[in-house]
Amino acid sequence: MMPQHALIVFCHKCDGFPVVAVTTGPRHRDGTRATSSVTCPTCQGTGRAALTPASHREAVTGA
Repeated sequence: MMPQHALIVFCHKCDGFPVVAVTTGPRHRDGTRATSSVTCPTCQGTGRAALTPASHREAVTGA
């Protein structure tokens, strides 16, 4: 049997970077900035897109 190759499709909104740290205005006492983590609302922080028939066809054929 030949091994099956998994097709990984990155989220088209975040390009595979599903969680980002956004700096806020205030600073901590040691001078570092306070940050807030934000997840991609499209992929819910997974970084992967759902493989639809249209996206699979595009990924396979390049069209």
